[in-house]
Amino acid sequence: MVSFQDRVRGVILSTALGDALGAPIEKLTYQEIKKKYTRVESLNTSWYKADAPIEVTLGKMRGQGIVTDDTLMTTALINVYLKEKRHLDAYDVGNEFVKEIAFKKTYIPEFGREALIIDRLFYPEKYIFIRHVLANCDPREAGIGNMINCGAAMYIAPIGVVNAGNPKTAYDESILFAMGHQSSYGLEAAGVLAVCVAKAFEEDVSIDEIVQTGISFAKDGTKQAIIELTEAARKLRTNHAEMDQVIDTFQRILVKFSPMADDVYRKIEKIGIPSNHYTPSRLFSIEELPMALAFIVLNNGDFYKSIYDGINSGRDTDSIGVMIGVILGAKYGYEVIKKEDLQILESTNRMDLLQLSDLFAEVAKKIIMQDLELNEKRKKIF
Repeated sequence: MVSFQDRVRGVILSTALGDALGAPIEKLTYQEIKKKYTRVESLNTSWYKADAPIEVTLGKMRGQGIVTDDTLMTTALINVYLKEKRHLDAYDVGNEFVKEIAFKKTYIPEFGREALIIDRLFYPEKYIFIRHVLANCDPREAGIGNMINCGAAMYIAPIGVVNAGNPKTAYDESILFAMGHQSSYGLEAAGVLAVCVAKAFEEDVSIDEIVQTGISFAKDGTKQAIIELTEAARKLRTNHAEMDQVIDTFQRILVKFSPMADDVYRKIEKIGIPSNHYTPSRLFSIEELPMALAFIVLNNGDFYKSIYDGINSGRDTDSIGVMIGVILGAKYGYEVIKKEDLQILESTNRMDLLQLSDLFAEVAKKIIMQDLELNEKRKKIF
């Protein structure tokens, strides 16, 4: 039996692992990764931009175990839980989460120095500051107008932890919280990922049960994308398909839900050209979550094989790695992670992830126990 503490460790440490494995190759296509690296299966991987001039790298460095904003935002959310010791909602995005990312310095591994997390964030994550601090909007409306992406889903796993074993409340809390950052299918993905993490805490839960639970809560394009990709993954697994066929199949399905495909760069030639990329839609889905679940199904829950396949598929490789990692980390616990990988992650990033995980586990356990006590009181109503 895997303890609650070990599962929490599994979630947090797998966040960093999937993030760091995918970071050096983020935005490359599957074919570009294959050509340059053959296949990435190590934290000791050089960033494909490592030798580029500073105007290209923007003063950042990746590779060799360095984590990105996925991990930084996850730890920021954990810090809010450590402070508040209760369930969260959109008001906590504007009152506490924004303090963690925009007002408190921390070590940013990509910069190699202390800085504000917001200095590292992508535009849709900086939107949190714009809406809550500068615009002083209603927190529940803060995600409206944002670029739709996986930004909320990439750090939402801690909400799955504080609702471990209760997918319904995980979905509700993640939606209530992430609406302070995202909307449409970006918000939906956050809710469904939290559901999968919460479900994965159940003892002896199967991969199919995790996926089906996610599907049962998912809405619109997110739901259909997960259904179609995971069904394809089962067929590919049965047929022992090669990776080229897997990627071709997955991406042909995805284009219906994310028509941007490999066109992930913002160029001057695109300015003023009408597009439905990153815009709200009931028909679309982010790519990362359906891909993550598909690779988990494809590999029948094998921890490292699922993450390796996911990051080598291209595009948003670090976030795909994170989403696979947090689900399987919750299922198996941190013992599934290689000791040498843990050492690299903690030393390279100057993070005591085990200590943070254990502190969070204690707070999460108290929140869950309070919920159980409340449920006992509710039973007396009948």
